[in-house]
Amino acid sequence: MNSVRGLLAASVISVQNSCFIYPACQKCCSRLILDSRRFNCLKCGCTGEAKDASYRYRLSLKIADTSDLFDITVFGSCLDPFFGVTAENLQRCIQDFNQLSEETNTDESPVLLVQAVEACFIGKRFIFGI
Repeated sequence: MNSVRGLLAASVISVQNSCFIYPACQKCCSRLILDSRRFNCLKCGCTGEAKDASYRYRLSLKIADTSDLFDITVFGSCLDPFFGVTAENLQRCIQDFNQLSEETNTDESPVLLVQAVEACFIGKRFIFGI
């Protein structure tokens, strides 16, 4: 793995998927496997009750600088200011919305949330640490 770090000023071209949060292991931040009652981390072996799972932001973007296109993923609490809440609180809001609207696809965010994220990011220029 290359250890060179730098900053990249680039514009967001598109949001790559509609799943902005994921259940994350509190020890290693890997994605958890959830069933109706339990969670399991395949990376470090952490287990627990599904209701105690924590959530983390994961925003996949296509960005462009003056000469190249890049696919990047932004993780974690640096996205809190853009969403206005932590990933945990956004997950609660999505669950409440899905229950009220009887939505069955719980892996995707509601359409209005996806549209709001696209309006917030697409066409805007940011400095990314890579």
